[in-house]
Amino acid sequence: MSMSPKLAAAIAAILWGFTYIITTSFLPPNPMFNAALRALGGGLPLLLLARDFPPREWWGRILVLGTLNSALFFALLFVAAIRLPGGMAATFQALGPLFMVLLAWPVLGAIPSKAKVGAVALGAVGVSMVVLKGNAALDAIGIAAALGRLWLSHWAGPCCTNGAVPARSSA
Repeated sequence: MSMSPKLAAAIAAILWGFTYIITTSFLPPNPMFNAALRALGGGLPLLLLARDFPPREWWGRILVLGTLNSALFFALLFVAAIRLPGGMAATFQALGPLFMVLLAWPVLGAIPSKAKVGAVALGAVGVSMVVLKGNAALDAIGIAAALGRLWLSHWAGPCCTNGAVPARSSA
């Protein structure tokens, strides 16, 4: 039985959306513990399913990618979730597309059109209008963590692998 890609994407988005509620309601206020729990929850089942190690020359890259995409990413995610109100965290999440459009300019030389920048900025403003409250507290550490997580989610993978993917072993 296979799942349609649209249903899989919808389920992933719904599960990702529970991060803030679960973090603030059920988990201890320890971002490193929460990050380890989150990474192990996905990593151990994948390791059991794959049962195949990448080539030895990729181990250093995998260590860097694992640190940036999982360990540091999740730690920053949980610092932001613990220190920022939900609306503020959602607003930073909505800034992801704007960050990516602007990052593509110096990195890829893709000059963003005014329409593209305007559309993603309008989307972020729309999200903030829906989820922010007038008394939203700003926390410098939480904002720094949210911005760091945003940078890692859009830049760490391409930066470290240069677009390369390890070849599967034929065993």
